[in-house]
Formats: sequence, C-alpha cells, structure tokens
Amino acid sequence: MAMDETLKAESRLTPHKRVVVVGASSGIGAALAQQLASEGYLVAALARRAEVLEKVCMQINEAAGEGAARGYVHDAADHGEIPGMFQKILRELGGIDALVYVAGVQHPVGINEYDIEKDREMIEVNLLGAMAWMGEAARLFEQMKAGQIVGISSVAGDRGRVGSPAYNTSKAGMNTYLEALRNRLTRHGVNVLTVKPGFVESELMRKNAKMVFGVISPEKAAKDIWRAMRKRKQQLYTPGWWRWLMLGIQHTPSFIFRRLSF
Repeated sequence: MAMDETLKAESRLTPHKRVVVVGASSGIGAALAQQLASEGYLVAALARRAEVLEKVCMQINEAAGEGAARGYVHDAADHGEIPGMFQKILRELGGIDALVYVAGVQHPVGINEYDIEKDREMIEVNLLGAMAWMGEAARLFEQMKAGQIVGISSVAGDRGRVGSPAYNTSKAGMNTYLEALRNRLTRHGVNVLTVKPGFVESELMRKNAKMVFGVISPEKAAKDIWRAMRKRKQQLYTPGWWRWLMLGIQHTPSFIFRRLSF
C-alpha cells in the first residue's frame, strides 16, 4: 500500500475528539475553535450571530478540512434551550470529549451608574449560561469517567473593583463554580480548567478597558489555553505574569484597594 493511502486509512480509523465551544464567533472563542480544529478536534461552534458564526466555521473548514466545524446558532442567555441543544450536538457529533464556555458580556458602566438590566444580562450570560452548559457537560462526563470542562473567566473575577461590580461578580461566581465542579469531578477522571485572561484584543476590551496594558492577541490566548488543556491543568493565567500581579492585588489591603479607580 502506498504511503498516502496508508495515512488515509489510518486517519479513517483514528477517532476525532469532539469539543463544544460556546461563544465561538469572535475573540478567544473563534481563535480557540480554530486552534482545536487544527489539533484534530471536531468542533461544535455556538454563537448568537448567525452570519459571523457561519464565516468562522467556513474559515475553520477551509483550513482543517470540510466538516471540522459545525455551527449552531445559540443565545447563551436562553437557558431553557440549553438541554435540547446539548442533546442535539451529542446526536450529531456522536458524543463530546470537552466543553469550553467562552461566551461573555461586559456592558460599559459609569462610576455612579446602577443599572439592573445591564447587570442582569451580564449575570445571565457570564454566570448562569456557564453554569447551565457546564452542568450538562458535568453530568455526561461524570458518567463517562472522562472529559474536560474549560471556563474562560477573567482576572476581573479575582477582586471586586469599582469599575464594573456586576461583571466582576459574574466572573468571581464562575471561578467558584468551576472550583466546585473540579472538586466534584476530579475523582471521576474529569479535568476542569479555569482560564483567567488579562487584556485580550477584542471589541469588548476596546469599548470598556480604561487601563490597558500587556494586551495579547486572541490567537496567543488560544495557544496558551490549548497547552493547558493538553497538560490537564486546573488553572491558567494568560499571559502567565498575571498570576503574580493578581497575587499582589489579592493581598492589597481593602483600605488601599478601594481608593483605586479601575
């Protein structure tokens, strides 16, 4: 048998890993969907914006091969849709090996503004949407005794800041939920990874960040996340130096921290 025929035969016999990426239309989500597809994953890419999602899937399929990515239009705030959508993806992909939750909203908030509608959407998407999707994956992976859950949180969840209380709360809640899942699922062979990016190039960052430094590209973040997934790490700061900066911020006394304006 010729060498390329042997490789083709081996590729047909080698099962692909399958991953769900919730929030895959832009930024870290799109870059990570592309990264995972390049590593041989079949990707179920979910996002609210149909046209943008279609473009991302087309780019992935052009680079990684037809069928590497399937798009599913989904609003992460529609929690009632999630169980049915999860089962549909399981049927169409034949199961999954990992779930990554990237979807997030950060509304600009004035220093003296208290807007429950903005706050509600950030909690519904950033925290409750994450819990709903991760809960579905956790139930499946616990039964499988395998799998990986990845939550894209933020360094913003490490401390309550004056600039965006609800956003900070949503990410802090996500961190705690991921830790609780990790404590439940590790004994069943399931890995749970909490990702805490700093500033990453995005429309959201350009609109909201007043103090921006050390900005990295979504592609750099995606590579870091993939390496952490491959090593089955439990927590990742990206870039890595944020771990030490946030350690200092976490230990800054409250009477000093509350005077800061970010």
